[in-house]
Amino acid sequence: MDTPLSTIAVVGLGTMGTGIADVLVRAGREVIGIDISDTAAAQAVAALEASTARAVARERITEEERQDALARFRTFSDLHAAADADLVIEVVPESYEAKHEVFRALDGIVRPDTVLATGTNALSVTRLAADSAHPERVLGLHFFTPVQAMKLVEVVSSVLTDPRAVDAVTRLAHDLGKEPVAVGDRAGFIADGLLFGYLNQAAAMYEAKYASREDIDAAMRLGCGLPMGPLALLDLIGVDTARTVLEAMYADSHDRLHAPAPILKQLSEAGLTGRKSGRGFYTYAAPGSGEVVRDALTPLGSAEAATGREVRSVGVAGSGTMASGIAEVFAKAGYEVVLAARSQEKADTAKARIAKSLARSVDKGRMTAEARDTTLGLITAAGTLDAFSEVDLAVEAVAEDLGIKQELFARLDKICKPGAVLATTTSSLPVVACARATSRPQDVIGMHFFNPAPAMKLVEIVRTVLTGDDVHTTVREVTTRIRKHPVDCGDRAGFIVNALLFPYLNNAIKMVQDHYATLDDIDAAMKLGGGYPMGPFELLDVVGLDVSLAIEQVLHREFRDPGLAPAPLLEHLVAAGCLGRKTGRGFREYARR
Repeated sequence: MDTPLSTIAVVGLGTMGTGIADVLVRAGREVIGIDISDTAAAQAVAALEASTARAVARERITEEERQDALARFRTFSDLHAAADADLVIEVVPESYEAKHEVFRALDGIVRPDTVLATGTNALSVTRLAADSAHPERVLGLHFFTPVQAMKLVEVVSSVLTDPRAVDAVTRLAHDLGKEPVAVGDRAGFIADGLLFGYLNQAAAMYEAKYASREDIDAAMRLGCGLPMGPLALLDLIGVDTARTVLEAMYADSHDRLHAPAPILKQLSEAGLTGRKSGRGFYTYAAPGSGEVVRDALTPLGSAEAATGREVRSVGVAGSGTMASGIAEVFAKAGYEVVLAARSQEKADTAKARIAKSLARSVDKGRMTAEARDTTLGLITAAGTLDAFSEVDLAVEAVAEDLGIKQELFARLDKICKPGAVLATTTSSLPVVACARATSRPQDVIGMHFFNPAPAMKLVEIVRTVLTGDDVHTTVREVTTRIRKHPVDCGDRAGFIVNALLFPYLNNAIKMVQDHYATLDDIDAAMKLGGGYPMGPFELLDVVGLDVSLAIEQVLHREFRDPGLAPAPLLEHLVAAGCLGRKTGRGFREYARR
C-alpha cells in the first residue's frame, strides 16, 4: 500500500469506467480495462480515441502525448488481467451481488497489498469490505460524471480500512488534478446524500401536479443558479439509478425525504429511465440523446382563456433592497412607478438607491445615460400609500411578517381603484391570508421576485384558490414584459424554490451536526460534485441564519414531516445571535466592515 499506484485496473467499462480510464492514462498510469462485454470494451477504446483527439485539436495535449496515452490503455474480458495491478477500481452495476462477485474473484487474483476500490455511490463500503479476504484494503473511490470535467472525488473509508490505503488513493486523486474529500461510509456520502433528497422532493412535487416539469426545472436553474433543473438531472443520472440510490439512503436513514417518490418506481418499471432510454420525465430525440423533443406534456402554446387587464402604472410598497430593486425592474421596462414608503425620507432614500444602481449600469456600459435618466424619471417617491390610488398593479415588498402584510393589504383594498391587481412578494407566508384581508381576494396574487431583483430572472407566480383567471394572466404577461421568467405554482409553503432548497440546506447542517463531514468538505463537495454556485454553508451565511430558520419552521409546520424539522444546530446559532455575514459570524466568521 505504500508503493505508488502505477498500474490500475478498471472493472466495468461503461460511461463512468471509461471516464476514469481516460483521466488515468492522461496522468501517465498504465490502465487495464476489464469488461465481460467485448462491445463495451470496444466502445471504451473508441471513446478514449475520440476524447484524446479532441484534446489534441484544442491544443491541450500533443499528438505524441495522445499516442502514448492510448498505448497505456489495454482491454480484457477476464479479471485475471488485474493480477499485477496496484489498484483495482470496480464500477460494475449498483448491486451487492455483482460487486461481491468481483471482490471475491479479485481476492484470489491480485497481490495482498493491492488496494481495492468500489465506485459505488449508494451501497455500503463496509458491507463490501467485510466480505473480502482483506477488508483493510477495501475503500470507496467515488468519481462524478463526466469524470474528465468534475473535480470532486469522495474517498470513502470503512471502520476496517487501513489509513495507508486511504493515503495512497488520496495522493492519486491529487495527481489526477482532482479534489479528494475524505468521508465515512454512509449511503450517498456527502454530495449524493444531499443531492438525491432534493431530486426526490422535486419528483414528488411534479407527481403531485403542484407545478409543471418545465417550471420546476426553470425555477431551480434561474432561482438558484444550478446548471440543470432536478427533473432534467434525474433523466441524465438515470431514473432507475436514482431510485436505487434513494432506496439505499432510506434503508440507512429511515427519513421520509429519502423514501423514493412513487413516480420513480413507475418510470423505472416502465423502462422510462431517462436519456439512456430516450424517455423519462422528458422525451428525447433518441436513446442516449440530450435533445428534448415535444411530447404530450409539452405546452403547444398559451392555455390561458382569460384576457389580462391593462397595466400602465405600478405601485411598489416598501423601502428596502427588494422594494427598490423591483421598482427599478418595472421602470426599466417602461412602466410608471410609484415607490411608497412609511415616510417621504425613506422613499427618497430608496429612490436614491435605484439611482446608484442605474449609475453603475451606465459605468459598466449596460445602459446609456439617457436611458438612465428616462428610467429614473418614471419613478415617483411617495411617503404614503395614498399615492397608489390610480396604479393598475400594486406590489408589496415589506417585512416578512403576516400581520404587517395583512394590515397593508387592508389599506390597499381601500386605496387602490377597482380592478387593480394586488401582489405580494412573500417567500414563505400564505398568499391567501393576504387576500382574505381584502374585500377582493380574486384580485390578489403572489409575485415572488428573487434578490437582487434587477439581476435574477425568476418570478414565481403564486395563485390562490381565490385568484381570478384574468389576474393570473395579467401577472404572467407583465412578468414577461419586464423580461423575467414566470413559473406557476400553488399557494403552499416555500412555493417551488424554497420548498426544494431549504430541506437540502437543513440536511447539510445535520451532516455537520452529526460530525459526518466538515463545513469546508460539504461546500467543496456540492460545488465540485454538484455544480452548485455556492456551497450550502456559504449560502446559509449569505441568506441569513434567522431567515433560513424561519423558512424551515414554515415548511415544517405546513408539511408536518419530521425530516423537515430545523436542525438543532441552526436553532442554537440563531439563539446565539450568529446570523451569518450580516452579524460577522454564522457557520463561519467574517471580517467586520
